[in-house]
Amino acid sequence: MQAGRDYLQKTRRWVIKIGSALLTADGQGLDKSAIDTWVAQIAALRQQGIEVVLVSSGAVAAGLSRLGWSRRPQAIHDLQAAAAVGQMGLIQTWETAFAQHRLHTAQILLVHDDLSNRQRYLNARRTLQTLLALGVIPVVNENDTVATDEIRFGDNDTLGGVVANLIDADLLTILTDQTGLYEQDPRQFPAATLIAQALANDTRLDEYARGPAGSLGRGGMLTKLKAARLAARSGAHTVIAGGRQANVLLDIAAGMEAGTWLQAEQRPVAARKRWLESHLQIRGVLHLDDGAAKVVKQSGRSLLPVGVVRVEGKFGRGEMVSCVDPAGKEIARGLVNYDADEARRIAGLGSGRIAAVLGYHDDDELIHRDNLVLL
Repeated sequence: MQAGRDYLQKTRRWVIKIGSALLTADGQGLDKSAIDTWVAQIAALRQQGIEVVLVSSGAVAAGLSRLGWSRRPQAIHDLQAAAAVGQMGLIQTWETAFAQHRLHTAQILLVHDDLSNRQRYLNARRTLQTLLALGVIPVVNENDTVATDEIRFGDNDTLGGVVANLIDADLLTILTDQTGLYEQDPRQFPAATLIAQALANDTRLDEYARGPAGSLGRGGMLTKLKAARLAARSGAHTVIAGGRQANVLLDIAAGMEAGTWLQAEQRPVAARKRWLESHLQIRGVLHLDDGAAKVVKQSGRSLLPVGVVRVEGKFGRGEMVSCVDPAGKEIARGLVNYDADEARRIAGLGSGRIAAVLGYHDDDELIHRDNLVLL
């Protein structure tokens, strides 16, 4: 793990995710003593020049404790109520703990739809980057009070991976009640071997990660592995480590042995293209003429309105659309700068005519090359 140790000493932007079992002392209410310990370590990381975004589970679990409920309910409205009650105490506890180190915090609540739309994605990205530049610790959680299965991330492990993509993090650190990823479940096999280092995309890890989630959280070790793979798409590495280990975050920063190191293989630029390709739903289709298809496919240049002959579907600005050549073959996907009606009105026209047709002009391109992925 020497390469990992060397890399960790150079990281400057972390996403740290802490699970419900840790935060609530296995369901006994918020563990303020443990929270103070992690906050002290994060404050020390800040002194080292490391920016930190904290992804905090625990709202639902804290709400269950406050309401005196012994089991996680199944009804969505009960879960939303528990989240609303628990979120109050959770964010207050984080704020109080960080204030002892003269650090400001900011609450960020997200659902999947916030990042599916390009404008809201960029807004969230800019807000987080601004907060980091100001030295603030953003505390991110899924907005469980309004989230439904259709718009939720599903678990905060996944949210941690998404946030790592969002802010171009160097490292995703997932603190859990296990000390890392083992070849067998250590709760059933005490002699199980810890996997100290592996490639995040190594499919052999899936079998090791299979197992039930805890009663408080939604994710098990498999969701943590999936989060690592999601983070790897933007070039971020992942460490899965035991949150109860003394000074675990400082040990990780120092490159010491701690948990499981999952290495990203691809470069960040290429990884973002992979995220665009796989993360969002296709909302429409742009049919390109032969010239535009060749320019996009061969050089990866931006798609201009002049090269579009037909627009299908109903989509808004910032949503994902498919680009097909004259033979109907999909050659690219990208985030579109104009909605479907606007795209139909300017299709086949030069960019200089956009303002005259639409009454305004935001972008020359229908899809900018930075938001276009070739297939």
